Amino acid sequence: MGQLRQTFTPRMQTRTQALRTLAPLAFRRLEGAIADVWSVRGETGGGGFYLAPDPRIVVFLTETAMTLRAAEAGPELRGMQAFYMPPGVPLWSRLERGQDLAHIDFHLQGAALAQRLGRAAVRPDLAQPQMIGDNPRLRALAQMAAEEVRVPRRGEMVLDGLLSALLGEIFDRTEPGQGPGDKPVQGPGQGAAPPPGGGLTPRQRAAVEGHLRAHLSRQVTVAELAEVAGLSESWFAHRFKQQFGETPQRWQSRLRLEAARAMMADPALSLAEIAHATGFADQAHLSRLFRAAHGLPPSVWRRGTNPGF
Repeated sequence: MGQLRQTFTPRMQTRTQALRTLAPLAFRRLEGAIADVWSVRGETGGGGFYLAPDPRIVVFLTETAMTLRAAEAGPELRGMQAFYMPPGVPLWSRLERGQDLAHIDFHLQGAALAQRLGRAAVRPDLAQPQMIGDNPRLRALAQMAAEEVRVPRRGEMVLDGLLSALLGEIFDRTEPGQGPGDKPVQGPGQGAAPPPGGGLTPRQRAAVEGHLRAHLSRQVTVAELAEVAGLSESWFAHRFKQQFGETPQRWQSRLRLEAARAMMADPALSLAEIAHATGFADQAHLSRLFRAAHGLPPSVWRRGTNPGF
C-alpha cells in the first residue's frame, strides 16, 4: 500500500438530531484507513443523515433499536448489526426507542479497500450497500477492534489484522445468493466449503489471522483457531497445511516474530516487554527464535536498523 495517502482523512456530511456523545471520540489511523469508536445516547426518534465520498463499514457494538435505509423512499431495515456504504450513497437512521449505543466505523480510501479485498481473493460489488444482520463472529471482531482503538496495546498490526477479518466477514460470500453474515455452506467437519483448490475460504483465513493478531500475548491453540474457522481441529489442520505449506503452530510463531520485529521500532519498548506482548515465554525465548530466523540476536538487529538505540 506504499502509494496510498498516508494522511487520509474521512469526509462526511451529517445531519443528526436527538443524539449526544457519551465519551470523547476515540480513533486510530491505519494506512489508507481510519477507525473511530462512537458512544452516544439517543432519544426516541433520534437519528441522522450521512453521506461520504469514501467507502466505510460500520459495526454496532451493542444491540440497537435503530432502523436504516439507503434510499430516501426506501424500506427501513431493522436488526442490522453492520453495514457497508459505498462512496456517494446516502444513509438515513432512526431510533425506535431511546437508548445508549456504540459503534466502530472504518473509513477507507477506495484504493486501500480494493487492495485489501484483492489480497483476500474477494471480489464483491463495491458499488452496492451491504446490510448484515446478527452475526456473533462479526460482533466479537468489532469489539476487539474497538478495544484496540480505545486502549492501544500494540502497534497497528493488530488493528490492521482485525480490519481484514471484518472485511472478510462482511464481503465473503460462500455460495451464489448467500448474503454476507449468513451461515456458511457446511462441508466435512463443521465449516464452510473450501475454495476449488482446497484450503480455507477467504473469510476463514481473515477470521483466523485477525483472531491470532488480537491475541498475540498468549498462546492460541490449534483447537481455538479451528473453532474460529468453524472447522473440526483435524480438518482445519489439514486444510491449513494444504494451503500454506506449514503447520498452524509454525505460522503462529512466524506471525509473532513479525509482530515483535515491528514493535522493535519503538524505542520506548524493552525486549522483555516486546516478548511478553507477542506471546513469548521471556526475552531469552524471543532472542533464541529471532536469531534462528534472522541470523542476529534482536538487540544487534535493533541497533543495526535503528541507529538511535
